[in-house]
Amino acid sequence: MPERYLVIDRLKLSYEGLFNADELYSLIAQFFYEKGWDWYEKMNQSVATPSGKHLRIVLEPWKNISDYHKLVVAIKINIIDLNSAEVEHQGKKLRTHQGTVHLTIDGYVISDRKGKWSEKPIYWFLGIMFEKYFFRNHYLKAETWLKSDIEELHQKIKTYLNSFKYTYGS
Repeated sequence: MPERYLVIDRLKLSYEGLFNADELYSLIAQFFYEKGWDWYEKMNQSVATPSGKHLRIVLEPWKNISDYHKLVVAIKINIIDLNSAEVEHQGKKLRTHQGTVHLTIDGYVISDRKGKWSEKPIYWFLGIMFEKYFFRNHYLKAETWLKSDIEELHQKIKTYLNSFKYTYGS
């Protein structure tokens, strides 16, 4: 059975104000597409309430970086009280959304992604020994790669939300 190591634990981002939910989603999707990750949307729920729409999206993009290691990012997006809003900017009316965004990012490095080293007890033992002593540098490279991609994504999302805030003045 593959081992799953938690590298990034609940990196959080919260925002309240004006934003475009479709652009936020496409920003995240485009980021992973440009980096060569495979896309997996685990959940996409929408509930209409009197105070606005509530969205819950769980994304789990992944990337095979070798025959042995795999990177997985779990992104949980909760959007609360999403309502349409019109903003006037430079003489034009723009349709945007207003609401609260809560975003949580977890990052995992998965070793033995195919499960070959856990079929028999001796293979499992050898796999642990190789992982601990011989493949340590490979794991550290995977961990560094994952951290840099998640940090870059986090920064892009923060920049997008803050630029929206200052451009349209929420």
